[in-house]
Amino acid sequence: MSKRPRRNHAPTFKAKVALEALRGEQTIVELSERYQVHPNQITDWKKQLLEHASEVFSKDRPPEQGPIVKDLHAKIGQLSMENDFLSNALGRIGDASAKK
Repeated sequence: MSKRPRRNHAPTFKAKVALEALRGEQTIVELSERYQVHPNQITDWKKQLLEHASEVFSKDRPPEQGPIVKDLHAKIGQLSMENDFLSNALGRIGDASAKK
């Protein structure tokens, strides 16, 4: 018997399923069949939603960190140098094969 590969669910999917579980319009078993997720997983997501719901409205939330511009500029420089090097190397290979 082969195991099903582990799935990673997006946070929006988890929130959607947990909110439906909180509404109570369907049972946990019905939701698990509908979304093909184990009932215990839905229960865990529901608990996490209830525990962390107050953080959505708190003013003491840390600001969301975006990418650091300095690091991104360094990465762009590195990639452009690699691109230049490889295009020059490829040009030399093409010249060598043309001489034959």
